[in-house]
Amino acid sequence: MSWGTELWDQFDNLEKHTQWGIDILEKYIKFVKERTEIELSYAKQLRNLSKKYQPKKNSKEEEEYRYTACKAFLSTLNETNDYAGQHEVISENMTSQITVELARYVQELKQERKSHFHEGRKAQQHIETCWKQLESSKRRFERDCKEADRAQQYFEKMDADINVTKADVEKARQQAQIRHQMAEDSKADYSSILQKFNHEQREYYHSHIPTIFQKIQEMEERRIVRMGESMKTYAEVDRQVVPIIGKCLDGIAKAAESIDQKNDSQLVIESYKSGFEPPGDIEFEDYTQPMKRTVSDNSLSNSRGEGKAELKFGGKSKGKLWPFIKKNKGATPEDFSNLPPEQRRKKLQQKVDELNKDIQKEMDQRDAITKMKDVYLKNPQMGDPASLDHKLTEVSQNIEKLRLEAQKFEAWLAEVEGRLPARSEQARRQSGMYDGQTAPPVNNCAQDRERYSICTALLSVFISQFWGLETSTRHLLDSQRVCDGGPVVPPRVQVSAWMF
Repeated sequence: MSWGTELWDQFDNLEKHTQWGIDILEKYIKFVKERTEIELSYAKQLRNLSKKYQPKKNSKEEEEYRYTACKAFLSTLNETNDYAGQHEVISENMTSQITVELARYVQELKQERKSHFHEGRKAQQHIETCWKQLESSKRRFERDCKEADRAQQYFEKMDADINVTKADVEKARQQAQIRHQMAEDSKADYSSILQKFNHEQREYYHSHIPTIFQKIQEMEERRIVRMGESMKTYAEVDRQVVPIIGKCLDGIAKAAESIDQKNDSQLVIESYKSGFEPPGDIEFEDYTQPMKRTVSDNSLSNSRGEGKAELKFGGKSKGKLWPFIKKNKGATPEDFSNLPPEQRRKKLQQKVDELNKDIQKEMDQRDAITKMKDVYLKNPQMGDPASLDHKLTEVSQNIEKLRLEAQKFEAWLAEVEGRLPARSEQARRQSGMYDGQTAPPVNNCAQDRERYSICTALLSVFISQFWGLETSTRHLLDSQRVCDGGPVVPPRVQVSAWMF
């Protein structure tokens, strides 16, 4: 199967077909190029998506990623980012292994095709020139033959005419001979050119054209093979990243399997546990006899939602139990006393750990300076030992300062954990006011204080309804005395105790 023998007369069609083959190859290159752009765009969008949902540094979101579900989500984001990187690899490999190589090959193909068809046209033009020479010699031979025939006929006519002189007959005979010789020469020339043309034509159709068309056929087949190889490369580039993409997906699946709902539930307890005990039952206290009136509308049971009437103090309703009282939103105390015991303990422990790390860092720096000073003492040419004294003193001061700070927080931590003597009743009540819960009574004196605070608060409510808030407040301040003769708590805390 050869184009040279089967398509010997299809020069123009082969020229069109090979141009179409190059167009197809260029179209495939354009397709791969657009695919690489899509891969890059997709990778960029995936990276932006992953970055968008990454937790912000030094924000509340970082604390949320302690939970296993959030950690799994973070792993998903990281694996998605790696997944995007593989699509970038696909784009890079397709560009370098397909588009760039094929673009270079197309240029070479165009040059080779141009050379082959130029050679074919040259052979075609040569055979056309030989054909024109043959036609010209043939027409000349034909013309000379006709001229010879006319000269012969004229001679025979003159020779038969008795009225024509012998000189005229001789002249006609000579002219006929000349024309006959010219015809013979034209015949010989035509015969020679015809033989030459036939030779050239055989060479053209059986040698030149088959050779040229064979080269064109090989060129076209190489183009087809190259396009097929590029398609295999196209698939192989995708296949090469499949294992890595599989690992990314396996990482996501593994992260999903690592989610532990029980662990997350325990973290919620650690994050929000206050350390207080739930409040006990409130004892009923009958004020009807000393007040000589019914104050059931102002009873604690109504404040808990058992009646429609609400206690009023200062013109504002107070119908919530103490665990739901809003916390003080002021500045955070240094000892974290605004937090519930458990949360306070965690904060203090965290602070102690940070200070210990800082101390260790400063100690390492001090050791390094000390070693450097020893080196300077042994090798004065390397430096002046006295130049390090100021830095050594500064580091030592920092260590002492950090130790004092750590001791302060350790003392607070020991207080919370019960390693030091328990805090006073007043401190426990203040902590309960901030965190929404009071400490349980410790002794009888504490119980008396609690009952006295409630009575005083209720009395202030009663007085405020009849004599106004100012009088109530003054009476409250004058009534603050307990077993030990000292103030129980500030007025604000007593009102909170009443709300309890």
